[in-house]
Amino acid sequence: MNKKALVCGAGGFIGGHLVKRLKKEGFWVRGVDIKSHEFVKSAADEFLLLDLRIRENCIKALTMKEGFDEVYQLAADMGGMGFIHSAECEIMHNSSLINNYMIDEAVKSGAKKYFFSSSVCIYRDMKIGEKEMTEEQAYPAMPDNEYGWEKLYAERMIAAYGRKYGIEVRIARFQNCFGPEGTWTGGREKAPAAMCRKIAEAKDGGDIEVWGDGTAVRSYIYVDDLVDGIRKLTDSNLNTPANIGNPEYISVDELVKIVAKVAGKNVNIKHVDGPVGVESRNFSNAKIYSLGWKPKFKTEQGIEKTYPWIKEQVEKQTPFR
Repeated sequence: MNKKALVCGAGGFIGGHLVKRLKKEGFWVRGVDIKSHEFVKSAADEFLLLDLRIRENCIKALTMKEGFDEVYQLAADMGGMGFIHSAECEIMHNSSLINNYMIDEAVKSGAKKYFFSSSVCIYRDMKIGEKEMTEEQAYPAMPDNEYGWEKLYAERMIAAYGRKYGIEVRIARFQNCFGPEGTWTGGREKAPAAMCRKIAEAKDGGDIEVWGDGTAVRSYIYVDDLVDGIRKLTDSNLNTPANIGNPEYISVDELVKIVAKVAGKNVNIKHVDGPVGVESRNFSNAKIYSLGWKPKFKTEQGIEKTYPWIKEQVEKQTPFR
């Protein structure tokens, strides 16, 4: 019998890629989301449109004879920095409901293993060049935004359920993820997708706007690497939070230059006011490395796969440009 997996958030970017990966590995997969995938038909054996902020819908998602072998909880109200700063109440309210109900009902349903997608937003602001931070150094806690606070609370709640009820829990703290088939416009897109869109829309030699002064430092992980990390962590015995990220740290302006190089364009950066977030991120990946995982794609290699897809989406919207 194939193992059975439930992917919550299967209509999203990472969830959609995870479903495809699980299918390749031979799982029977049920995908659940409040919406269908925006760009591709789900690869799931069964896809249910359910609002997981409602407990009864969490019960429906988890209803399966003999229970699910693995539950992947990626459903959340989230987006890029602009959305995180403008929708604090929605993020905390909606994601908290989903996480509260899902872990509670997963235990009741007899699910064997529960994966939760957390975020490096749970960490405090860091200085550029500061020594990398381990998972344990998330405390004393001081996330930069409410999205991070909600994720931190969810981590602790899920860990508590693991201790009390014996469900195997796995918690991953994602760094910024990018790749094809992800949100690239509309306000919820992350920085790599936004830069790809802006440069795809710009004329050679034209201007693009960048929030802040361009010096903020981040790490960006290509989606295939992240999905590999999710699977490696879930199959392991590691039940404490683990960072999953690319150790290549670059500034926002450097990201723009990478995208412009891949696009074959010269662009001028125009710095404007806007939400930037923390000054720097620098995290240890030693835990996930200890499981035999390391990223295969450098940022530029990931952009080489992502930019053509976003350029195609832009051209579909502006065919006569």
